[in-house]
Amino acid sequence: MTAAARLDSLPYAPRGMSRDEAARYVGVGNTKFDEMVSDGRMPRPKRVDARVIWDRLKIEAAFSDLPDDNRVNPLDAMLRAV
Repeated sequence: MTAAARLDSLPYAPRGMSRDEAARYVGVGNTKFDEMVSDGRMPRPKRVDARVIWDRLKIEAAFSDLPDDNRVNPLDAMLRAV
């Protein structure tokens, strides 16, 4: 079973997630997630024996801290001008 299938089969988001699950949870691919962990936009994982696990609550807090896209949609700007 893939990480996506495991995450989708649960009626709730698990507290601890694998790298694949954590990346999918925030809506990015593994490479982008790794980049975000490296540059501090996403938290570092916990280690439980040989397992590497991301804390969903820390991921949610980091996601909330990401800047919003405040750019104006060109179509919205054109419609306002009419």
